[in-house]
Amino acid sequence: MSEAVSYEAKLKSFYGTGRRKHSVARVRLYPGSGNVTINGRSIDEYFGLETLKLIVRQPLELTETTGQFDVVCTVAGGGVTGQAGAIRHGVARALLQFNAELRPALKKAGYLTRDPRMKERKKYGLKAARRAPQFSKR
Repeated sequence: MSEAVSYEAKLKSFYGTGRRKHSVARVRLYPGSGNVTINGRSIDEYFGLETLKLIVRQPLELTETTGQFDVVCTVAGGGVTGQAGAIRHGVARALLQFNAELRPALKKAGYLTRDPRMKERKKYGLKAARRAPQFSKR
């Protein structure tokens, strides 16, 4: 973490783990003004696309808690879209720790559901998961 967080503020933090594809995000919500820090960098530095920034903020906007929390997260694995989805999942789970009454709204929007789609494993005799070697008659 780049900024110093006091011990009392750490006691009031809410934690959530989010996953998508190969990405794993560990998310903490601290009482604050709405800053989002990912791997020690601001959200604007970390994600170039506006849609990815929007994905990360979706649970906060849905529950109208955008200005109440600072989001500090560590994310690893996968690509940028998977990481954004993992952070969204983690933020939604952390919001549940803050207030369990937010569950129906978050569940209806689909933010609590872990996206089960994963890369299919490569099979022997094939070049990839389903890609067969090129067929030749002769």
